[in-house]
Amino acid sequence: MQDMLVRLYALPSYESERQRLQAEGVTCRRAESYERIILLQFVRERWPDWLDEAAAAFAHVPPTMFIAHAGDEVLGFATYHATRPNLFGPMGVDEYARMHGIGKVILWQSLDAMAAEGYAYAIIAGVGPFEFYERTVGATPIEGSEAGIYQNRLRAEAA
Repeated sequence: MQDMLVRLYALPSYESERQRLQAEGVTCRRAESYERIILLQFVRERWPDWLDEAAAAFAHVPPTMFIAHAGDEVLGFATYHATRPNLFGPMGVDEYARMHGIGKVILWQSLDAMAAEGYAYAIIAGVGPFEFYERTVGATPIEGSEAGIYQNRLRAEAA
């Protein structure tokens, strides 16, 4: 999978999308340290290969994770600075909650936080939905990045 580059100084506004979700009962916000266990359980159940990176987001204060939830039900998460500085991801939205704009908002919130730290560009590593990032934040592929940082990743044996 290829990496992508995002110009943080040219991000679209997402406030109207966030407000629309809020009106529908979906809150998109930064995760809190005291929510670590429930959020990591959400990730473990759906994307176990991303658990270590999601946990690393809680090594920062405040956590480098944004979440979407409806009441106590977690719908999605997005991390940055979890694997490397200036790297966005992983991000996941529960299958039944997709196609409602949740991923866009937590992506924008994460990238906006990176821009507020002074970064001009962000790297999205090992991109899965290439078109989503291209359409949502104008991300462009990084030539020659197919192997990326995950090429020598240790993997647990299948149970």
